[in-house]
Amino acid sequence: MITLFSVNERCNGCLACVQNCPASALDYSDQGNQRKLLHNMGLCARCGNCWRICPENAVEFEALLKGKWDEVVTMDLVRCEVCGVPLYTQNLRKTLSQTLNHIEALCPEHRKNNLLMAWQRIPLMKAQ
Repeated sequence: MITLFSVNERCNGCLACVQNCPASALDYSDQGNQRKLLHNMGLCARCGNCWRICPENAVEFEALLKGKWDEVVTMDLVRCEVCGVPLYTQNLRKTLSQTLNHIEALCPEHRKNNLLMAWQRIPLMKAQ
């Protein structure tokens, strides 16, 4: 599980972060002889209040404050057959091919050139 919010060994369970979270994104659970600190990223306002309020400097979500990007998915690219510029993903090509008969992997520039060449191959009809 990827989490951008974490606490270090200085956390003493005082719950200052939980009590001062304006988004109610922090909670805790006491079970038996253990206390668990809980964080809900979906509720988190990313305001940093928990980080500022912690008397022990135990809250560590600097990656969240820095705006770190997490990799979500990786897909194969389809590139222009002429210049190699990325066009779209293989998954999108598969989706499009269900509706379209033929999909040429050409960037806008080479697609335009391809259309011009096609027009040049069409014989002109003579006026009668």
